[in-house]
Amino acid sequence: MKTRITELLGIRYPIIQGGMQWVGTAELASAVSNAGGLGVLTALTQPDPQALAREIDRCRGMTDQPFGVNLTILPSVKPPPYAEYLDVVIERGVKVVETAGNSPKAFIEKLKRHGVRIVHKCTSVRHALSAERNGVDAVSIDGFECAGHPGEDDVAGLVLIPLATRALRIPVVASGGIADGRGMAAAMALGAEGVNMGTRFCATQEAPIHERIKQALVGASERDTQLIFRTLHNTGRVLKNAVSDEVVATERRPGGCEFSDIQPLVAGARGRKALSSGEVDAGLVWAGQVVGLIDDIPSCADLLQRIVAECHASLTQALAGCGEGTRTGQPVACA
Repeated sequence: MKTRITELLGIRYPIIQGGMQWVGTAELASAVSNAGGLGVLTALTQPDPQALAREIDRCRGMTDQPFGVNLTILPSVKPPPYAEYLDVVIERGVKVVETAGNSPKAFIEKLKRHGVRIVHKCTSVRHALSAERNGVDAVSIDGFECAGHPGEDDVAGLVLIPLATRALRIPVVASGGIADGRGMAAAMALGAEGVNMGTRFCATQEAPIHERIKQALVGASERDTQLIFRTLHNTGRVLKNAVSDEVVATERRPGGCEFSDIQPLVAGARGRKALSSGEVDAGLVWAGQVVGLIDDIPSCADLLQRIVAECHASLTQALAGCGEGTRTGQPVACA
């Protein structure tokens, strides 16, 4: 499968494992890269830049294929040393960075000078256009279905993807709501040149997550996610559990809610403990609506092979059906 994304990133299949806090470690990233996609380490999962350097070295010991590093740039009273994390990326020779959150404008020139490709994840066309003007190499456009922070516009991928591909000159990667080859085929038909998956990769054998959490993802339906932080205008989508229920209830109480009211519930340490201990109700578990499409826990190699085969089959079936409709003049469901 050759697209501008495979050429840009040097990968066999245009499938990217999105950067996920506590999940984007060498075990998962190397497995995705070995399977032909782009595995991604999450920089801020590591406590400091020196730990990221060791994780990059560890990942390179597990794969000889390209992999990337995610850096999510968020407003903070005491921000992490973003520039130092990126210096490690450059020094260790990693050639792909996925940025998210705020604009990476301050870091683009330096990364490009060292031959690093930048894929910026955003949730609106206006932010994608800004990223393109600032010089990123590709945009990952995140629909409302996604896990994590879908923005405040509430625009789903079926609308957002074609809007982005129509507006941008650089390649677009579809993110959010994709778990199988049918979703990948749909994204490609809408103009995307690759897909980015997070929740689907959490339910793989190599994901560094407790088996009970993986089984919770398998057992969840598309209705089992919840939007938090809506009243704080920083919407997040997570798996519905006791903690997310309490967060939403606090946000809805008369008189409103300050972040300090829910901070103990949403602390990153609690979420990390949930993922490692398997206690689904111990903290936030970030997941997208795509959980409704997940019904097994394959290896990354098996998953990518299946997705690529399903994508080819879905596109072929759609073309065959549309062709038949054209010949007979009868309406045909082309999906």
